[in-house]
Amino acid sequence: MGRNILVDGYNIIKNSTAFQTIEARNLAAARELLITQLVNRYRHTPHQVIVVFDGNGPKEQVSHDRRIRIIYSRHGETADSVIARLATEACTAGREVEMYSNDSEVQQAVARQGCTVHTTGQLTSQLNAAPRDVARRAHHRQIVRRIYHLDPMYNPDDEPEPQRPSYGKKKGPARRRR
Repeated sequence: MGRNILVDGYNIIKNSTAFQTIEARNLAAARELLITQLVNRYRHTPHQVIVVFDGNGPKEQVSHDRRIRIIYSRHGETADSVIARLATEACTAGREVEMYSNDSEVQQAVARQGCTVHTTGQLTSQLNAAPRDVARRAHHRQIVRRIYHLDPMYNPDDEPEPQRPSYGKKKGPARRRR
């Protein structure tokens, strides 16, 4: 069973340099990029991802885009209050909740529900990270290149000397059993 991933959309866009450059030209493009990156990050997981934006309509607008639930708050209601309400609903339903925002008020409200709170930097680092299998293969290639001296940047003199573990005091000569 997956967990609910709650994302404060505009908070991510305003606090991440990757989105800020796009947002300066076109806010809709920044929202679309965020949703696309969330789709790519969570497409193979059972998690329910919900992105909440501040809206201006007479009622809350909910849409779905490639398994991502997008919510625009109604006029007079902040995205923070919607996130706090969604966290409360998910916790009472017995689901785990992760929330991503730098807003301290919403962090405290969600943390009081017993949910996990993360910053926007943690989410953007996950969004920009290589998939686990690609990272594992790249690490393996680096090790193989070092072993076979194929890495021009590798200098064996830079490696620290391995230390032998000490397991306590030394034992005497082994006793023979009869």
